[in-house]
Amino acid sequence: MQKNRFSIGILLIVIALILILGKLGVFSFLGYLLWPLLLLAVGLGFHFLYFAKLAPSGILVPGGILVTYSFMFFICNLFGWHLIRYLWPLFIFGVAVGLYELYLLDRNSPRQLMTFAVILAALSVLFLLLMFMFSAFIYVIAALLVIAGVFLLMRRPKAW
Repeated sequence: MQKNRFSIGILLIVIALILILGKLGVFSFLGYLLWPLLLLAVGLGFHFLYFAKLAPSGILVPGGILVTYSFMFFICNLFGWHLIRYLWPLFIFGVAVGLYELYLLDRNSPRQLMTFAVILAALSVLFLLLMFMFSAFIYVIAALLVIAGVFLLMRRPKAW
């Protein structure tokens, strides 16, 4: 009976702490910041189901997509959702990752699957580079001008 009271006392204290932390907003903050971990867990769960031979190889495609998207969403949560305007090509890259995993781990997958995955990945990288170029173009021009100016100063003529 004494052991039972001790366990119930600990349980009541833990419940009270959870209620207080919930009222202070700790869980909503963690939920807001860490919800991409839920996507990551589902994606890794799909991989686990495949490797445990509980699901067909087709489950690797959504698994790869969810893992890739979870990293992208985590970056947006940490540094701001304005970055999605530059990171949107990663949506295409997620599909490429899923298809490549299917090609890599399924012996019966057609070779065209890898070709399609590589094309999607290359398209994604191209769009990322274009987004970087258009968003940071003025900084690239400024850096090139500074480098050109330093180069001209280093090669100054003997008579000024």
